[in-house]
Amino acid sequence: MTVVISTGRAASAPSGADRPARPFASELRLDAFASHRRTVIPLGPLTLLAGGSGSGKSTALRGYEALARLAAGDPLEDVFPDPAAWVPEGAGADGQGRRGFRLGCTVEGPVGPVRLDLAVQAEPSLRIVGERLTDCGGEELLSTALRDPRRSSVQAAWYTAGTVPVTRAPFPDDRLGTALLPLRVAGTTDGQLRVLAAAEQVVVALRSAFVCDPQPRRMRAPVPVGEGRLTSCCGNLADVLHRTHSRCAQRHARLVATADAGCAGPVTGLTAERLEDGTVRALTGRGPGRGTPLGRLGDGELRYLAFALVLLTGPHVLVADPAAEVPSAMQALTVLADGLDRGLDSRQTGELLALAASICANGHMRLLGTVGEGAAAAARGTAGATVVDLAR
Repeated sequence: MTVVISTGRAASAPSGADRPARPFASELRLDAFASHRRTVIPLGPLTLLAGGSGSGKSTALRGYEALARLAAGDPLEDVFPDPAAWVPEGAGADGQGRRGFRLGCTVEGPVGPVRLDLAVQAEPSLRIVGERLTDCGGEELLSTALRDPRRSSVQAAWYTAGTVPVTRAPFPDDRLGTALLPLRVAGTTDGQLRVLAAAEQVVVALRSAFVCDPQPRRMRAPVPVGEGRLTSCCGNLADVLHRTHSRCAQRHARLVATADAGCAGPVTGLTAERLEDGTVRALTGRGPGRGTPLGRLGDGELRYLAFALVLLTGPHVLVADPAAEVPSAMQALTVLADGLDRGLDSRQTGELLALAASICANGHMRLLGTVGEGAAAAARGTAGATVVDLAR
């Protein structure tokens, strides 16, 4: 796998002297993961993956999503319901009949860069067989290893720096050990505090993720009134517009301006009306006394509008799972968008890229998406965007 990186003009780089207050993943690593072999992907505030069909763009997004779900506490079998599908085709088994893959990332934050590396066995049974958490100095803070294949556990060891330098205990082999550390480490020694800080930095950065996959066919019909939090498929967009129209006037006005810039014909407003059956229907204002149901927009317009809504609303209006115990000001939400430019024309793509670059520059939101060559070319000229070309 060849990786070529290009950045938009005048892209800003964080100062090495200042550690960011909001943890974020700065690198994704994939090894023997579907089509990826020792792939290292740098992650900026706005990162777009480009490349031909089969180059592994969507697979890379699935890798990041898997780490995010594991950090949120999801069991391994839920994250990888078909684990063999992620093992490279033709990959042989070892002497014990085992096949698997590796995932990893680097997370920047208040404690400096922290590396997480994970080895997953897909066959003959799905389990985590090795995990390492390493700090910026290369010191191993947590390691796990499979000692007895007959047991559904791994042997974990974490740094203590107390009377006993290392603490050992069994961990389940279907959960991310890093996510379990806050429940297992007392935090009574300097070493334990270092381990906790590193683990919490990784968990906060990874679990603050939202998979955005707008599906126009689900966005056209009226929907029941709910809590006003946007789902991954954006099928309840009308309910969310009903909320943002009345509660987030400034952001809603910017959303209307973005819709006007990317949709056919003028857009002077985005509202939602309650119907007799209790559902709400989204409307597009077209001028004084004129409006059309949002469902009449084209697929590309609906996808464009959904992505713009995600970027402009933030985590409080999304069905995401940030760390509840950490203030929102200390978290950066990562939006995962497969096919960011799918169905969009060049004007819509340009407007959406400019909006994403503007929002991501503020630090509270990041975006990792896949795009076609046309959008990649446009992104190379967008300040703050990083384009990663994946070649087979």
